[in-house]
Amino acid sequence: MTIRSHMLIDKHFAVSAVDPRMYGSFIEHLGRAVYGGIYEPGHPTADENGFRRDALEAIRALQVPIIRYPGGNFVSGYNWEDGVGPKSERKRKLELAWWTTETNAVGTNEFADWAKLAGSEVMMAVNLGTRGPDAARNLVEYCNHPSGSYYSDLRISHGYREPHRFKTWCLGNEMDGPWQIGAKTAVEYGRIANETGKVMRWVDPTIELVACGSSSRGMPTFAEWEATVLDLAYDQVDYLSLHAYYNNNAGDTANFLASSLDLDQFIGGVASIADYVQAKKRSKKKIMLSLDEWNVWHSIGTSRASERWQIAPPEFEDAYTFEDALAVGCYLITMLKHADRVKMGCLAQLINTIAPIMTETGGSLWLQTTYYPFLHASNYGRGTVLQSVVDSPKYDAKDFTDVPYLESVSVFDEAQGVLTIFAVNRHLEESMALDVDVRSFGDARVLEHIVLESDDLKATNTKTAPNRVVPRTGGESKIDQGRVQAVLGRASWNVIRIATTKG
Repeated sequence: MTIRSHMLIDKHFAVSAVDPRMYGSFIEHLGRAVYGGIYEPGHPTADENGFRRDALEAIRALQVPIIRYPGGNFVSGYNWEDGVGPKSERKRKLELAWWTTETNAVGTNEFADWAKLAGSEVMMAVNLGTRGPDAARNLVEYCNHPSGSYYSDLRISHGYREPHRFKTWCLGNEMDGPWQIGAKTAVEYGRIANETGKVMRWVDPTIELVACGSSSRGMPTFAEWEATVLDLAYDQVDYLSLHAYYNNNAGDTANFLASSLDLDQFIGGVASIADYVQAKKRSKKKIMLSLDEWNVWHSIGTSRASERWQIAPPEFEDAYTFEDALAVGCYLITMLKHADRVKMGCLAQLINTIAPIMTETGGSLWLQTTYYPFLHASNYGRGTVLQSVVDSPKYDAKDFTDVPYLESVSVFDEAQGVLTIFAVNRHLEESMALDVDVRSFGDARVLEHIVLESDDLKATNTKTAPNRVVPRTGGESKIDQGRVQAVLGRASWNVIRIATTKG
């Protein structure tokens, strides 16, 4: 049996241009993300600065435009001064967020160097847990001011004559969470975020600022937190953050694949709160959203090294399954549907720690299943999101009703004349016959149909079997009289790229 779905895509019905920063990521001083991940002096592929070239190659392929750093929970106890200057003079510190020892071998300047090699901008976070406006404005001066002041000249003395010019800055991290060092009430955080943002902008008026939203939609203070923080800091901030993690620890795949509906409601809810505050303040400025932590995370809540104060112990090294890749595809599609408000996103994280890329210390690198939908979205999901009309059969899951079997979005790159359809068939047993009306695009032909599928929902890629789940081309798609006729295999991720008539 085959189920049937239909789509209508019109090139004139635009949602929004995609901000490339939607395909950002995140590297925190957590586990082996930094030490043993991007940085491993002595590794066979390491460059003269200790950065693993094999990791850089895999990351460059993802075309990640922005990377959040240095945290995360880590930043709420971090003194940025500990990570600059001669490495021989840097002190080892007890890191309280993850109960490890931080060597400070990699700090602000080293990460800036690495980000340039990766082709990425840095989304820098400031500590609003144990510190506040003074340390934050000094860090902006150190990073962005050209010269002639104490901190800018200190940077120059450290070998960096040109400023880093970091544009995007996070005002703390998850400050609503009791697990956070220096956790705050919404009023406490809103006040310090406003005052910190004010002095940071006085140092560099060109920066943009991200305020902490709720750590998750399930927080007891959700919605009230957003409204209060924005009420107190609206004029200073440009973005409000969202963090969202999901898993299938309950073993219910149909429910798990429907979890993107929760993300959809989360994004819509936060946008509505931001618009309420805008209306209340009669402001012309619209707050955009930064989904700067999102992913599948099976081992959430099991953290912290069993033995305290180790240096970069393995943490949260989840092995991602094929069904995890399908879920990640659904989250990416959901983000694209909200491209008018979600301007930045950070897949958390990028390497080793809940990551699409894994390395062996001293050894090989392999790509997890989740690498591929992110790769496809980042490489082909540039342009303008179009408002698609979708007609799909639906199902009910444990936590969700009316879940469409077809999860899909379309992106049109007008400059290249290419329409890309991203589609997940959520049905676990039946293939899907998909009919797409693309007559508004004129003459069109299928460039390629990429498919990610597996007979085993629990299949993983490993060091010894790195290619168990990899995409293939040659999916079943054709165009006849302006209509795409495609077959989407059961439980599959699909990328259909269509060459159209320009103009």
